[in-house]
Amino acid sequence: MSTDDESFHPLGNEWEGELETMLDDTEYDTDLGMQMAKDAMRVTKGELSEAEFHEMYHDDVMEEFGEDNRPTEEAFEAAREESKGTMSRMLSKFEGDDEDSRRDAMKKMGAGAAAVGLGAWGTVDDGQAEPTIADDEVTTSTREGDVQWGMAIDLERCDGCLSCVNACSQENDLDQGVNWMYILDYEEPRGGAETSRNRLVRPCQHCTDAPCEKVCPTTARHTRENDGLVLTDYDVCIGCRYCQVACPYGVNYFQWDEPDTTIDQVREHAEGMGAENEHMYDERDRWTDSRAPRGVMSKCTMCPTRQDGFKGEEYVGTTACEEACPPGAIQFGDMNDDDSDPQVYVDNPSRSRALVEMNRRAPSASTIEEELEEVDADDDLESVLEAVDDLDADFLRVLIAIDIVTEEMGEGDGEYAENEQYVLDILDALEAHGLDLESEDVLVPLGLASMPIGDDEFEGASESDAQSALEQYAGAPESNFRLLEDIGTNPNIVYLGNEPGPNAQQVEGPVAYEDMGLTDNRKEVLDEDTIGDAGVSL
Repeated sequence: MSTDDESFHPLGNEWEGELETMLDDTEYDTDLGMQMAKDAMRVTKGELSEAEFHEMYHDDVMEEFGEDNRPTEEAFEAAREESKGTMSRMLSKFEGDDEDSRRDAMKKMGAGAAAVGLGAWGTVDDGQAEPTIADDEVTTSTREGDVQWGMAIDLERCDGCLSCVNACSQENDLDQGVNWMYILDYEEPRGGAETSRNRLVRPCQHCTDAPCEKVCPTTARHTRENDGLVLTDYDVCIGCRYCQVACPYGVNYFQWDEPDTTIDQVREHAEGMGAENEHMYDERDRWTDSRAPRGVMSKCTMCPTRQDGFKGEEYVGTTACEEACPPGAIQFGDMNDDDSDPQVYVDNPSRSRALVEMNRRAPSASTIEEELEEVDADDDLESVLEAVDDLDADFLRVLIAIDIVTEEMGEGDGEYAENEQYVLDILDALEAHGLDLESEDVLVPLGLASMPIGDDEFEGASESDAQSALEQYAGAPESNFRLLEDIGTNPNIVYLGNEPGPNAQQVEGPVAYEDMGLTDNRKEVLDEDTIGDAGVSL
Protein backbone atom coordinates (compact mmCIF):
# COMPACT_ATOMS: atom_id res chain seq x y z
CA MET A 1 0.00 0.00 0.00
CA SER A 2 1.22 3.49 -0.75
CA THR A 3 3.23 5.21 1.95
CA ASP A 4 2.47 8.64 0.48
CA ASP A 5 0.40 10.41 3.17
CA GLU A 6 -0.88 12.94 0.66
CA SER A 7 -2.60 10.26 -1.43
CA PHE A 8 -5.85 8.60 -0.44
CA HIS A 9 -5.58 6.01 -3.20
CA PRO A 10 -3.79 2.72 -2.49
CA LEU A 11 -2.15 2.86 -5.92
CA GLY A 12 -0.36 6.01 -4.91
CA ASN A 13 -0.09 9.70 -5.62
CA GLU A 14 0.95 9.31 -9.25
CA TRP A 15 -2.02 7.09 -10.08
CA GLU A 16 -4.33 9.43 -8.20
CA GLY A 17 -3.06 12.27 -10.36
CA GLU A 18 -3.77 10.28 -13.52
CA LEU A 19 -7.31 9.68 -12.33
CA GLU A 20 -7.82 13.36 -11.64
CA THR A 21 -6.56 14.24 -15.13
CA MET A 22 -8.91 11.66 -16.58
CA LEU A 23 -11.93 13.17 -14.86
CA ASP A 24 -10.89 16.65 -16.00
CA ASP A 25 -11.52 15.48 -19.58
CA THR A 26 -15.06 14.28 -18.91
CA GLU A 27 -18.21 16.33 -18.59
CA TYR A 28 -18.51 15.44 -14.91
CA ASP A 29 -17.32 17.16 -11.73
CA THR A 30 -13.71 16.14 -11.04
CA ASP A 31 -13.61 17.32 -7.44
CA LEU A 32 -16.83 15.48 -6.62
CA GLY A 33 -15.52 12.23 -8.12
CA MET A 34 -12.20 12.43 -6.30
CA GLN A 35 -13.73 13.33 -2.94
CA MET A 36 -16.42 10.65 -3.19
CA ALA A 37 -13.77 8.04 -3.95
CA LYS A 38 -11.73 9.16 -0.97
CA ASP A 39 -14.70 8.93 1.38
CA ALA A 40 -15.89 5.64 -0.13
CA MET A 41 -12.59 4.14 0.99
CA ARG A 42 -13.21 5.63 4.43
CA VAL A 43 -16.47 3.65 4.47
CA THR A 44 -14.66 0.39 3.70
CA LYS A 45 -12.20 1.15 6.50
CA GLY A 46 -15.05 1.68 8.95
CA GLU A 47 -14.29 5.38 9.44
CA LEU A 48 -17.62 6.47 7.93
CA SER A 49 -21.01 4.80 7.80
CA GLU A 50 -22.93 4.10 4.60
CA ALA A 51 -25.74 6.37 5.75
CA GLU A 52 -23.35 9.22 6.50
CA PHE A 53 -21.67 8.79 3.13
CA HIS A 54 -24.97 8.89 1.27
CA GLU A 55 -26.13 11.96 3.16
CA MET A 56 -22.83 13.79 2.61
CA TYR A 57 -23.10 13.59 -1.17
CA HIS A 58 -26.82 13.33 -1.93
CA ASP A 59 -27.32 16.99 -2.82
CA ASP A 60 -24.11 17.19 -4.88
CA VAL A 61 -24.93 14.00 -6.77
CA MET A 62 -28.44 15.23 -7.50
CA GLU A 63 -27.08 18.53 -8.77
CA GLU A 64 -24.43 16.89 -10.95
CA PHE A 65 -26.37 13.94 -12.34
CA GLY A 66 -30.02 14.83 -11.79
CA GLU A 67 -30.44 11.57 -9.91
CA ASP A 68 -29.06 9.75 -6.90
CA ASN A 69 -30.12 6.15 -6.94
CA ARG A 70 -27.69 4.88 -4.33
CA PRO A 71 -27.99 2.30 -2.83
CA THR A 72 -31.46 0.67 -2.97
CA GLU A 73 -32.62 -1.98 -5.39
CA GLU A 74 -35.80 0.02 -6.10
CA ALA A 75 -33.69 3.00 -7.15
CA PHE A 76 -31.61 0.74 -9.37
CA GLU A 77 -34.73 -0.36 -11.27
CA ALA A 78 -35.75 3.28 -11.76
CA ALA A 79 -32.27 4.14 -13.08
CA ARG A 80 -32.50 1.30 -15.58
CA GLU A 81 -35.66 2.79 -17.11
CA GLU A 82 -34.23 6.31 -17.30
CA SER A 83 -30.66 5.60 -18.42
CA LYS A 84 -31.01 5.87 -22.19
CA GLY A 85 -31.48 9.63 -22.23
CA THR A 86 -28.47 10.21 -20.01
CA MET A 87 -26.33 7.90 -22.15
CA SER A 88 -27.33 9.70 -25.31
CA ARG A 89 -26.44 13.08 -23.82
CA MET A 90 -23.00 11.83 -22.82
CA LEU A 91 -22.21 10.30 -26.19
CA SER A 92 -23.47 13.31 -28.14
CA LYS A 93 -20.81 15.41 -26.42
CA PHE A 94 -18.09 13.46 -28.21
CA GLU A 95 -19.93 13.15 -31.51
CA GLY A 96 -20.03 16.94 -31.69
CA ASP A 97 -16.30 17.39 -31.11
CA ASP A 98 -13.84 17.67 -33.97
CA GLU A 99 -11.76 14.54 -34.51
CA ASP A 100 -8.38 16.00 -33.50
CA SER A 101 -9.53 17.29 -30.11
CA ARG A 102 -11.45 14.07 -29.50
CA ARG A 103 -8.34 12.02 -30.26
CA ASP A 104 -6.20 14.16 -27.92
CA ALA A 105 -8.72 13.88 -25.10
CA MET A 106 -8.95 10.13 -25.44
CA LYS A 107 -5.20 9.68 -25.45
CA LYS A 108 -4.85 11.85 -22.38
CA MET A 109 -7.43 9.77 -20.55
CA GLY A 110 -5.62 6.56 -21.40
CA ALA A 111 -2.08 7.76 -20.76
CA GLY A 112 0.13 7.12 -17.77
CA ALA A 113 -1.19 3.79 -16.58
CA ALA A 114 2.10 2.00 -17.19
CA ALA A 115 3.90 4.50 -14.96
CA VAL A 116 2.23 3.19 -11.81
CA GLY A 117 4.72 1.18 -9.75
CA LEU A 118 3.78 -2.37 -8.74
CA GLY A 119 4.97 -1.50 -5.26
CA ALA A 120 1.82 0.59 -4.86
CA TRP A 121 0.03 -2.71 -4.30
CA GLY A 122 2.68 -3.93 -1.90
CA THR A 123 2.52 -4.13 1.83
CA VAL A 124 4.30 -1.41 3.76
CA ASP A 125 7.70 -2.55 4.98
CA ASP A 126 7.83 -1.31 8.56
CA GLY A 127 10.54 -3.73 9.59
CA GLN A 128 8.04 -6.01 11.31
CA ALA A 129 7.36 -9.50 10.02
CA GLU A 130 3.83 -9.86 8.69
CA PRO A 131 1.82 -12.45 10.64
CA THR A 132 0.61 -15.45 8.68
CA ILE A 133 -3.17 -15.35 8.42
CA ALA A 134 -4.99 -18.56 9.20
CA ASP A 135 -6.64 -20.24 6.23
CA ASP A 136 -10.17 -19.92 7.57
CA GLU A 137 -9.65 -16.20 8.23
CA VAL A 138 -8.41 -15.65 4.70
CA THR A 139 -10.90 -17.68 2.73
CA THR A 140 -14.21 -17.16 4.50
CA SER A 141 -16.31 -14.47 2.86
CA THR A 142 -17.76 -11.74 5.05
CA ARG A 143 -20.86 -11.60 2.86
CA GLU A 144 -23.99 -13.14 4.29
CA GLY A 145 -25.86 -15.34 1.85
CA ASP A 146 -25.88 -18.75 0.26
CA VAL A 147 -23.18 -18.17 -2.36
CA GLN A 148 -20.17 -15.90 -2.76
CA TRP A 149 -18.25 -16.57 -5.93
CA GLY A 150 -14.51 -16.06 -5.69
CA MET A 151 -11.13 -17.58 -6.49
CA ALA A 152 -8.01 -19.06 -5.03
CA ILE A 153 -5.01 -18.28 -7.23
CA ASP A 154 -1.77 -20.16 -6.68
CA LEU A 155 0.90 -17.69 -7.75
CA GLU A 156 3.62 -20.31 -7.41
CA ARG A 157 1.82 -22.58 -9.89
CA CYS A 158 1.16 -19.83 -12.45
CA ASP A 159 3.67 -20.16 -15.29
CA GLY A 160 2.88 -16.83 -16.96
CA CYS A 161 1.60 -18.45 -20.15
CA LEU A 162 -1.21 -15.85 -20.52
CA SER A 163 -3.73 -18.55 -21.44
CA CYS A 164 -6.21 -17.13 -18.94
CA VAL A 165 -5.85 -13.61 -20.39
CA ASN A 166 -6.42 -14.94 -23.89
CA ALA A 167 -9.41 -17.08 -22.87
CA CYS A 168 -11.07 -14.15 -21.11
CA SER A 169 -10.53 -11.90 -24.11
CA GLN A 170 -11.95 -14.45 -26.53
CA GLU A 171 -14.97 -15.45 -24.46
CA ASN A 172 -15.95 -11.84 -23.79
CA ASP A 173 -15.01 -10.39 -27.21
CA LEU A 174 -12.79 -7.74 -25.65
CA ASP A 175 -10.93 -5.06 -27.61
CA GLN A 176 -7.13 -5.18 -27.73
CA GLY A 177 -5.58 -4.12 -24.43
CA VAL A 178 -8.82 -4.46 -22.44
CA ASN A 179 -7.40 -7.13 -20.15
CA TRP A 180 -9.99 -8.02 -17.55
CA MET A 181 -7.51 -10.69 -16.47
CA TYR A 182 -3.95 -9.43 -16.22
CA ILE A 183 -0.67 -11.17 -15.35
CA LEU A 184 2.56 -9.44 -14.47
CA ASP A 185 6.00 -10.55 -13.33
CA TYR A 186 7.92 -8.49 -10.82
CA GLU A 187 11.19 -8.40 -8.95
CA GLU A 188 11.98 -6.91 -5.58
CA PRO A 189 15.12 -6.73 -3.47
CA ARG A 190 15.54 -9.29 -0.73
CA GLY A 191 18.68 -7.88 0.84
CA GLY A 192 21.98 -6.83 -0.62
CA ALA A 193 22.22 -7.52 -4.34
CA GLU A 194 19.78 -10.46 -4.19
CA THR A 195 16.36 -10.06 -5.79
CA SER A 196 13.25 -12.21 -5.70
CA ARG A 197 11.22 -12.83 -8.85
CA ASN A 198 7.50 -13.39 -8.46
CA ARG A 199 4.23 -13.13 -10.36
CA LEU A 200 0.82 -11.59 -9.71
CA VAL A 201 -2.49 -12.45 -11.38
CA ARG A 202 -5.03 -9.62 -11.29
CA PRO A 203 -8.71 -10.06 -12.06
CA CYS A 204 -11.39 -7.92 -10.41
CA GLN A 205 -11.45 -8.85 -6.74
CA HIS A 206 -15.29 -8.79 -6.51
CA CYS A 207 -15.08 -7.15 -3.12
CA THR A 208 -17.77 -7.80 -0.54
CA ASP A 209 -17.52 -4.11 0.40
CA ALA A 210 -16.72 -2.54 -2.97
CA PRO A 211 -15.96 1.22 -2.93
CA CYS A 212 -16.59 1.40 -6.70
CA GLU A 213 -20.23 0.54 -6.03
CA LYS A 214 -20.63 3.23 -3.38
CA VAL A 215 -19.82 6.11 -5.72
CA CYS A 216 -22.02 5.07 -8.67
CA PRO A 217 -24.90 7.59 -8.95
CA THR A 218 -27.11 5.26 -10.99
CA THR A 219 -26.16 1.99 -9.23
CA ALA A 220 -25.07 0.60 -12.58
CA ARG A 221 -22.14 -0.80 -10.59
CA HIS A 222 -23.81 -3.16 -8.15
CA THR A 223 -23.46 -6.45 -6.30
CA ARG A 224 -25.73 -9.35 -7.25
CA GLU A 225 -27.64 -10.42 -4.17
CA ASN A 226 -27.70 -14.12 -4.98
CA ASP A 227 -23.97 -14.69 -5.49
CA GLY A 228 -21.98 -11.57 -4.55
CA LEU A 229 -20.64 -10.78 -8.04
CA VAL A 230 -19.82 -7.08 -8.50
CA LEU A 231 -21.17 -6.21 -11.94
CA THR A 232 -21.93 -3.26 -14.21
CA ASP A 233 -25.32 -2.92 -15.87
CA TYR A 234 -24.33 -1.57 -19.27
CA ASP A 235 -27.86 -0.28 -19.86
CA VAL A 236 -27.65 1.88 -16.73
CA CYS A 237 -24.02 3.06 -16.72
CA ILE A 238 -23.63 6.72 -17.74
CA GLY A 239 -19.84 6.55 -18.03
CA CYS A 240 -18.99 9.06 -15.30
CA ARG A 241 -15.97 6.88 -14.39
CA TYR A 242 -16.28 7.57 -10.66
CA CYS A 243 -16.07 3.80 -10.12
CA GLN A 244 -12.66 3.81 -11.77
CA VAL A 245 -11.38 6.41 -9.35
CA ALA A 246 -12.74 4.54 -6.32
CA CYS A 247 -11.36 1.13 -7.31
CA PRO A 248 -8.20 0.31 -5.31
CA TYR A 249 -7.08 -2.32 -7.84
CA GLY A 250 -7.16 -0.50 -11.20
CA VAL A 251 -9.34 -3.09 -12.96
CA ASN A 252 -11.79 -0.82 -14.83
CA TYR A 253 -11.83 -0.08 -18.56
CA PHE A 254 -13.83 2.61 -20.36
CA GLN A 255 -15.16 1.87 -23.84
CA TRP A 256 -14.64 5.09 -25.79
CA ASP A 257 -15.39 4.04 -29.33
CA GLU A 258 -17.60 1.41 -30.88
CA PRO A 259 -16.25 -2.03 -29.85
CA ASP A 260 -14.35 -4.07 -32.38
CA THR A 261 -16.97 -6.82 -32.10
CA THR A 262 -20.55 -5.90 -33.03
CA ILE A 263 -23.58 -7.05 -31.07
CA ASP A 264 -24.51 -9.41 -33.91
CA GLN A 265 -21.04 -10.94 -33.72
CA VAL A 266 -21.34 -11.31 -29.95
CA ARG A 267 -24.60 -13.18 -30.48
CA GLU A 268 -23.10 -15.40 -33.16
CA HIS A 269 -20.15 -16.14 -30.88
CA ALA A 270 -22.50 -17.04 -28.03
CA GLU A 271 -24.41 -19.42 -30.28
CA GLY A 272 -21.13 -21.03 -31.25
CA MET A 273 -20.31 -21.55 -27.56
CA GLY A 274 -23.69 -23.21 -27.02
CA ALA A 275 -25.07 -20.43 -24.82
CA GLU A 276 -28.85 -20.28 -24.49
CA ASN A 277 -28.85 -16.48 -24.51
CA GLU A 278 -26.58 -13.89 -26.09
CA HIS A 279 -23.80 -14.13 -23.47
CA MET A 280 -24.91 -10.65 -22.47
CA TYR A 281 -27.94 -10.73 -20.17
CA ASP A 282 -27.94 -12.47 -16.81
CA GLU A 283 -30.88 -14.22 -15.17
CA ARG A 284 -32.32 -10.84 -14.08
CA ASP A 285 -32.35 -9.74 -17.74
CA ARG A 286 -29.63 -7.15 -17.09
CA TRP A 287 -26.80 -6.62 -19.55
CA THR A 288 -23.84 -7.41 -17.36
CA ASP A 289 -21.73 -9.86 -19.37
CA SER A 290 -19.45 -9.81 -22.42
CA ARG A 291 -17.78 -6.66 -23.78
CA ALA A 292 -19.23 -3.24 -22.98
CA PRO A 293 -20.97 -0.96 -25.49
CA ARG A 294 -19.59 2.45 -26.30
CA GLY A 295 -19.56 4.94 -23.44
CA VAL A 296 -19.64 2.67 -20.38
CA MET A 297 -17.29 0.96 -17.94
CA SER A 298 -16.32 -2.70 -17.97
CA LYS A 299 -14.20 -5.10 -15.93
CA CYS A 300 -13.88 -8.78 -15.02
CA THR A 301 -17.34 -10.25 -14.39
CA MET A 302 -16.50 -13.80 -13.30
CA CYS A 303 -18.79 -14.99 -16.10
CA PRO A 304 -22.29 -14.37 -14.66
CA THR A 305 -24.13 -15.96 -17.60
CA ARG A 306 -22.15 -19.14 -16.94
CA GLN A 307 -23.14 -19.01 -13.28
CA ASP A 308 -26.77 -18.58 -14.33
CA GLY A 309 -26.63 -21.78 -16.38
CA PHE A 310 -27.11 -20.17 -19.79
CA LYS A 311 -24.11 -21.99 -21.26
CA GLY A 312 -25.23 -25.25 -19.69
CA GLU A 313 -25.44 -26.56 -16.15
CA GLU A 314 -21.98 -28.11 -16.44
CA TYR A 315 -20.51 -24.60 -16.71
CA VAL A 316 -22.04 -23.31 -13.47
CA GLY A 317 -19.18 -22.73 -11.05
CA THR A 318 -16.61 -22.26 -13.82
CA THR A 319 -14.93 -19.34 -15.55
CA ALA A 320 -13.16 -19.08 -18.89
CA CYS A 321 -9.85 -18.19 -17.24
CA GLU A 322 -9.98 -21.17 -14.89
CA GLU A 323 -10.77 -23.58 -17.72
CA ALA A 324 -7.84 -22.33 -19.79
CA CYS A 325 -5.16 -22.47 -17.06
CA PRO A 326 -2.75 -25.34 -17.91
CA PRO A 327 -1.14 -25.67 -14.45
CA GLY A 328 -4.46 -25.36 -12.59
CA ALA A 329 -3.37 -22.21 -10.75
CA ILE A 330 -6.89 -20.70 -10.77
CA GLN A 331 -9.63 -22.26 -8.66
CA PHE A 332 -13.12 -20.73 -8.90
CA GLY A 333 -16.02 -21.51 -6.61
CA ASP A 334 -18.18 -20.58 -3.65
CA MET A 335 -16.11 -18.97 -0.92
CA ASN A 336 -18.89 -19.76 1.57
CA ASP A 337 -18.64 -23.51 0.90
CA ASP A 338 -15.90 -25.41 2.72
CA ASP A 339 -16.04 -28.11 0.03
CA SER A 340 -15.68 -25.76 -2.95
CA ASP A 341 -12.58 -25.96 -5.14
CA PRO A 342 -10.95 -22.74 -3.85
CA GLN A 343 -11.61 -23.63 -0.22
CA VAL A 344 -10.33 -27.17 -0.67
CA TYR A 345 -7.26 -25.87 -2.48
CA VAL A 346 -6.34 -23.36 0.21
CA ASP A 347 -7.04 -25.85 3.01
CA ASN A 348 -4.07 -27.96 1.86
CA PRO A 349 -2.27 -26.53 -1.20
CA SER A 350 0.35 -29.30 -1.29
CA ARG A 351 -2.34 -31.96 -1.45
CA SER A 352 -4.28 -30.00 -4.09
CA ARG A 353 -1.19 -29.52 -6.26
CA ALA A 354 -0.39 -33.22 -5.97
CA LEU A 355 -3.94 -34.13 -6.99
CA VAL A 356 -3.63 -32.08 -10.15
CA GLU A 357 -0.30 -33.68 -11.02
CA MET A 358 -1.51 -37.22 -10.33
CA ASN A 359 -4.52 -36.69 -12.57
CA ARG A 360 -2.19 -35.65 -15.38
CA ARG A 361 0.80 -37.92 -14.88
CA ALA A 362 -0.18 -41.09 -13.03
CA PRO A 363 -1.38 -44.08 -15.06
CA SER A 364 -5.12 -44.71 -15.04
CA ALA A 365 -6.75 -47.45 -13.01
CA SER A 366 -7.66 -49.33 -16.20
CA THR A 367 -4.05 -49.21 -17.40
CA ILE A 368 -2.83 -50.59 -14.07
CA GLU A 369 -5.41 -53.37 -14.17
CA GLU A 370 -4.37 -54.37 -17.69
CA GLU A 371 -0.66 -54.38 -16.93
CA LEU A 372 -1.11 -56.40 -13.73
CA GLU A 373 -3.21 -58.97 -15.59
CA GLU A 374 -0.56 -59.50 -18.25
CA VAL A 375 2.24 -60.45 -15.84
CA ASP A 376 2.62 -63.06 -13.18
CA ALA A 377 3.19 -60.50 -10.46
CA ASP A 378 3.03 -61.26 -6.77
CA ASP A 379 1.17 -58.98 -4.44
CA ASP A 380 4.29 -57.43 -2.88
CA LEU A 381 5.29 -53.79 -3.43
CA GLU A 382 8.40 -54.42 -5.51
CA SER A 383 6.73 -56.76 -8.01
CA VAL A 384 3.76 -54.43 -8.49
CA LEU A 385 6.03 -51.47 -9.20
CA GLU A 386 7.99 -53.60 -11.67
CA ALA A 387 4.83 -54.69 -13.46
CA VAL A 388 3.34 -51.20 -14.05
CA ASP A 389 5.51 -49.17 -16.41
CA ASP A 390 4.43 -45.66 -15.36
CA LEU A 391 4.08 -46.29 -11.64
CA ASP A 392 7.16 -45.86 -9.47
CA ALA A 393 7.69 -45.59 -5.73
CA ASP A 394 7.54 -41.78 -5.77
CA PHE A 395 4.17 -41.74 -7.53
CA LEU A 396 2.73 -44.43 -5.28
CA ARG A 397 3.98 -42.59 -2.19
CA VAL A 398 2.10 -39.47 -3.29
CA LEU A 399 -1.07 -41.39 -4.21
CA ILE A 400 -1.24 -43.08 -0.82
CA ALA A 401 -0.28 -39.85 0.99
CA ILE A 402 -3.23 -38.09 -0.62
CA ASP A 403 -5.54 -40.81 0.68
CA ILE A 404 -4.05 -40.59 4.17
CA VAL A 405 -4.60 -36.83 4.57
CA THR A 406 -8.06 -36.82 2.95
CA GLU A 407 -10.97 -37.60 5.22
CA GLU A 408 -13.49 -38.68 2.57
CA MET A 409 -11.94 -39.49 -0.79
CA GLY A 410 -14.16 -38.82 -3.80
CA GLU A 411 -16.96 -37.20 -1.80
CA GLY A 412 -18.45 -33.82 -2.65
CA ASP A 413 -18.55 -31.89 -5.92
CA GLY A 414 -16.10 -30.05 -8.12
CA GLU A 415 -12.75 -30.69 -9.74
CA TYR A 416 -11.02 -31.91 -6.62
CA ALA A 417 -13.64 -34.52 -5.86
CA GLU A 418 -13.10 -35.81 -9.42
CA ASN A 419 -9.33 -35.81 -8.93
CA GLU A 420 -9.75 -37.65 -5.64
CA GLN A 421 -11.87 -40.27 -7.38
CA TYR A 422 -9.13 -40.72 -9.98
CA VAL A 423 -6.62 -41.45 -7.20
CA LEU A 424 -9.11 -43.66 -5.37
CA ASP A 425 -9.71 -45.76 -8.49
CA ILE A 426 -5.95 -46.35 -8.84
CA LEU A 427 -5.60 -47.41 -5.21
CA ASP A 428 -8.64 -49.69 -5.52
CA ALA A 429 -7.08 -51.36 -8.58
CA LEU A 430 -3.87 -52.03 -6.65
CA GLU A 431 -5.74 -53.43 -3.67
CA ALA A 432 -7.87 -55.60 -5.95
CA HIS A 433 -4.64 -57.14 -7.21
CA GLY A 434 -3.75 -58.01 -3.64
CA LEU A 435 -1.46 -55.18 -2.52
CA ASP A 436 -2.28 -54.23 1.08
CA LEU A 437 -1.84 -50.45 1.09
CA GLU A 438 -2.23 -50.21 4.86
CA SER A 439 0.42 -52.79 5.64
CA GLU A 440 3.82 -52.29 7.18
CA ASP A 441 5.43 -53.85 4.09
CA VAL A 442 4.06 -51.04 1.91
CA LEU A 443 3.92 -47.96 4.15
CA VAL A 444 7.33 -48.22 5.80
CA PRO A 445 9.39 -48.59 2.57
CA LEU A 446 7.44 -45.64 1.11
CA GLY A 447 8.26 -43.47 4.13
CA LEU A 448 4.62 -43.12 5.18
CA ALA A 449 4.91 -44.95 8.52
CA SER A 450 7.51 -45.73 11.16
CA MET A 451 9.04 -49.16 11.65
CA PRO A 452 7.82 -50.63 14.98
CA ILE A 453 10.49 -50.95 17.63
CA GLY A 454 11.04 -54.34 19.21
CA ASP A 455 7.77 -56.03 20.03
CA ASP A 456 5.69 -52.87 19.53
CA GLU A 457 2.70 -53.13 17.26
CA PHE A 458 2.72 -51.42 13.89
CA GLU A 459 0.85 -48.13 14.35
CA GLY A 460 -0.17 -47.69 10.73
CA ALA A 461 0.08 -44.70 8.46
CA SER A 462 1.46 -41.41 9.76
CA GLU A 463 -0.50 -38.34 8.67
CA SER A 464 2.49 -36.09 9.36
CA ASP A 465 4.73 -38.29 7.20
CA ALA A 466 2.08 -38.22 4.47
CA GLN A 467 1.85 -34.45 4.62
CA SER A 468 5.64 -34.17 4.46
CA ALA A 469 5.65 -36.43 1.39
CA LEU A 470 3.11 -34.14 -0.33
CA GLU A 471 5.07 -31.02 0.53
CA GLN A 472 8.28 -32.61 -0.67
CA TYR A 473 6.62 -33.55 -3.96
CA ALA A 474 4.51 -30.44 -4.68
CA GLY A 475 5.94 -27.75 -2.42
CA ALA A 476 4.01 -25.50 -0.07
CA PRO A 477 3.34 -21.78 -0.57
CA GLU A 478 5.12 -19.51 1.87
CA SER A 479 1.94 -17.59 2.69
CA ASN A 480 -1.55 -16.67 1.58
CA PHE A 481 -3.11 -13.23 1.42
CA ARG A 482 -5.78 -11.00 -0.01
CA LEU A 483 -4.62 -8.01 -2.02
CA LEU A 484 -4.83 -4.75 -0.02
CA GLU A 485 -6.92 -6.50 2.61
CA ASP A 486 -6.07 -3.84 5.18
CA ILE A 487 -8.26 -1.22 3.46
CA GLY A 488 -11.42 -3.15 4.30
CA THR A 489 -12.80 -4.00 0.86
CA ASN A 490 -13.00 -7.71 1.75
CA PRO A 491 -11.83 -9.02 -1.65
CA ASN A 492 -12.92 -12.50 -2.68
CA ILE A 493 -9.64 -13.53 -4.29
CA VAL A 494 -7.25 -15.51 -2.10
CA TYR A 495 -3.64 -15.63 -3.28
CA LEU A 496 -1.12 -18.34 -2.40
CA GLY A 497 2.49 -17.27 -2.63
CA ASN A 498 4.41 -14.07 -2.05
CA GLU A 499 2.65 -10.75 -1.59
CA PRO A 500 4.24 -7.83 -3.46
CA GLY A 501 6.37 -5.56 -1.29
CA PRO A 502 6.67 -1.77 -1.52
CA ASN A 503 9.76 -1.94 -3.74
CA ALA A 504 8.43 -4.42 -6.32
CA GLN A 505 9.07 -3.49 -9.94
CA GLN A 506 7.47 -5.07 -12.99
CA VAL A 507 9.71 -7.01 -15.38
CA GLU A 508 9.07 -8.90 -18.60
CA GLY A 509 7.27 -12.19 -18.22
CA PRO A 510 8.16 -15.51 -19.86
CA VAL A 511 5.53 -15.01 -22.59
CA ALA A 512 5.04 -11.66 -24.31
CA TYR A 513 1.48 -10.40 -24.75
CA GLU A 514 2.06 -9.78 -28.45
CA ASP A 515 3.14 -13.40 -28.90
CA MET A 516 -0.37 -14.41 -27.83
CA GLY A 517 -2.04 -11.89 -30.12
CA LEU A 518 -2.77 -9.67 -27.11
CA THR A 519 -1.86 -6.12 -26.14
CA ASP A 520 -0.24 -5.57 -22.74
CA ASN A 521 -1.18 -1.92 -22.29
CA ARG A 522 -4.29 -0.28 -23.71
CA LYS A 523 -2.28 2.90 -24.29
CA GLU A 524 -0.44 1.13 -27.10
CA VAL A 525 -3.77 1.10 -28.96
CA LEU A 526 -4.45 4.73 -28.05
CA ASP A 527 -1.29 5.87 -29.76
CA GLU A 528 -2.63 4.56 -33.06
CA ASP A 529 -6.39 5.01 -32.73
CA THR A 530 -9.07 7.10 -31.07
CA ILE A 531 -10.32 4.55 -28.59
CA GLY A 532 -9.19 4.88 -25.00
CA ASP A 533 -8.87 3.42 -21.59
CA ALA A 534 -7.34 4.34 -18.28
CA GLY A 535 -7.54 0.91 -16.69
CA VAL A 536 -4.29 0.29 -14.87
CA SER A 537 -1.78 -1.89 -16.67
CA LEU A 538 1.31 -1.99 -14.57
